[in-house]
Amino acid sequence: MDFAAHFPHSLRTRPFRIREALHRGVSQAVLRSRRLVRPFHGTRSWTAPRSHDELARAVAPRLRRDQAFSHATAAHLLGVPLPVRLERDRRVHVTTIGTDQALRVRGTIGHRTRQGRIRVVHSGTAALVAPEDTFVMLATALTVDELVVVGDALVGWLNWCTVDELRRALRRHRGARGTRRARAALELVRVGSRSPGETRLRLALVRRGLPEPLRNHDVVEHGRWVACVDLAYPEARVAIEYESDLHRTDARTFRKDLTRGERLKDVDWWLVRATADDVGPLVDEFVRRVARLLRTGSDGRHDSRPWQRLTSVS
Repeated sequence: MDFAAHFPHSLRTRPFRIREALHRGVSQAVLRSRRLVRPFHGTRSWTAPRSHDELARAVAPRLRRDQAFSHATAAHLLGVPLPVRLERDRRVHVTTIGTDQALRVRGTIGHRTRQGRIRVVHSGTAALVAPEDTFVMLATALTVDELVVVGDALVGWLNWCTVDELRRALRRHRGARGTRRARAALELVRVGSRSPGETRLRLALVRRGLPEPLRNHDVVEHGRWVACVDLAYPEARVAIEYESDLHRTDARTFRKDLTRGERLKDVDWWLVRATADDVGPLVDEFVRRVARLLRTGSDGRHDSRPWQRLTSVS
């Protein structure tokens, strides 16, 4: 006999609360079946939740109208990049808005906030704290630089909110834990970043005394567009590209990167390629190399390409 036939159609494809199933006529004997997964107390699902999104959906039937996913869980639902330690943490964060009791379920972390402090948005049927409020809430768990990566993602490639909205959220959270760290991070958030690696690279350069590079800079020579580079120091004709593993494993991306590098050389620009090691254990060596190129380029001593000599002769 088809096991799913014991359930109303609306309960066959999603996690549900036991009380909802009983109310819809499902027997207790069926609900005790080992064919159903018990992800959280009082809920059942058809398959074991594996991803953060699936864990959140398994908790969702337990949420009241005054509760919303928050902190790292909201960040996961929004697609925000988080450090590995939070990626591995499978606990679901839920914030209660107002004075009612916070959620207390094994496998979750309950928070409370006062009415009017946060905005709530919806992703499908899930209620979650707005992106700008999520930024401030994450300040209790992230370092300043990790929070800058989050902010750059929200106002940059994810385009979930603006810098002004982050500022307004900070004002709403005045006095809450982590706001000093969030304020310090917000001073370093920039529009236009396209990856976490690019943000970490920019911070590594600035933290070690180099000028802040331009982001997503279009190199144009004699009215002709040459390339768009992640970071640039135009006065010294130095371009920096952050190379993720995708650049190595995707053939099309690899070929495109090679072409970009050759075009930059042709117009007398240095292209510096950075990897995860260059913003990690080798960061000091990498920054010294960039600083050396900036000094050389600013002094006017640069590569001299054959095409330039031919142009000058003609």
